Formats: sequence, C-alpha cells, structure tokens
Amino acid sequence: MLKADLHIHTSYSPDSNTSLQQVIARCKQAEIDCVAVTDHNTILGALKLRELAPFTVIVGEEINTRSGEIIGYFLTAEIPAKLPAEETVRRIKAQGGLVCIPHPFVRLRTSVLHRKTLEALVPEIDIIEVFNSRVLLSRHNLSARLFAQEHGLLASAGSDAHIPSEIGGAYVVMPEFNDPEEFRLALAKGVLCCRKASLWVHAQSTWARVGRRLKQP
Repeated sequence: MLKADLHIHTSYSPDSNTSLQQVIARCKQAEIDCVAVTDHNTILGALKLRELAPFTVIVGEEINTRSGEIIGYFLTAEIPAKLPAEETVRRIKAQGGLVCIPHPFVRLRTSVLHRKTLEALVPEIDIIEVFNSRVLLSRHNLSARLFAQEHGLLASAGSDAHIPSEIGGAYVVMPEFNDPEEFRLALAKGVLCCRKASLWVHAQSTWARVGRRLKQP
C-alpha cells in the first residue's frame, strides 16, 4: 500500500520555496511514498522530481483557467493558463490524464472554480479533492465530500503543501498503481487520512510570493 499526498507544490510554483531535495527529504521523514506534484501552471518541477525521487511521482499541474483552478494528473505536456475551463479539461483528457477539482467550495479563494462551471463539467470530472489541509473551514471540505458522493466521483486528499513540513498533512492510503486507470481503481479503494494545517503556513506562501516579486528586475 502507498501513502499518497495528492496535492503538493515545489519551488517551481510562484508561492513556494520548497526545493526538490526538500520534498524528497520530507517524504522520507513522513513516510510518504507517492506525491502528486501540482505546481501552478507548470509541470517542469514534477518532471524533474520524477527523475530524482526514490518514490512514485505523479506529474500534475494546478492550472489557472478563466473560471478557476483545475488539476490535471498524469500529464505529459504542460497546459497553458487562462484557457476556458472546458478547453483545459479537453487537453487533460487528450493526454490520457485525469481531471481533479481542488478545494471546490472554498469561497475565500478567488482561484476556486466557479460553481456553474463545476456543475457543467461534472461528466468530465474524475476526482474531487474532498480534503485539503489548507482549507480553513471544515464545512468547505465537507461540502466537497458531499458533492463527490452525490455525483459518484472519486475522492482525494492532499496537503496542498507549499513548505516542506506540510507534506503528508493529508494523504490517501491506497494500493500501488502503474497508470491512470489503475490509479482510479486504487483511489476508489483508498482510505483518506486528514489533518488541517496551521494558519501560519499561509503567511509562508505570501512571503514566498512577495520575495519572488522583489527579486524580479
């Protein structure tokens, strides 16, 4: 069985300073043996970590569409930001990837997928992130879980880690897999292990983002 954190960020995201080596070290410490690297609008960090890590790495991307964020898993090519959500989903599927909607009911984030778009995309959605460690209000995670159950969609959990210590805050204990279809079957049998992050981690992301901007010429 694997302990899979299905939503983490690295220094290839603009709001994270976590190096790939720090990801590897933290995963060993937390006994996480699978991560989905879902950096914002890039797969470069995920591809590099897959070459370095002694554990399973899912190449993902948290894509900023015109209607909010969508995660693609098992990507082979980067999907650009600011496309219509429907086009983003089409491109994920064209690669044989899986569509996951992260933190779908958090109203404190402007990046959350619009509710009308979420409803319209249900036939194309594979996975709903029903627990995100960074979600402040438990009822938002609960709403996501109920939505997944109502629509018969797979449920995932992830730390949404932007600093090393967050990795493993939420994960899924699931069977091993080799491809997207096996992943779907494994996730259906998974057990979600969930812990909320502390409030201070949000400040860390803000400082990482500000620091990047200050370094720009």
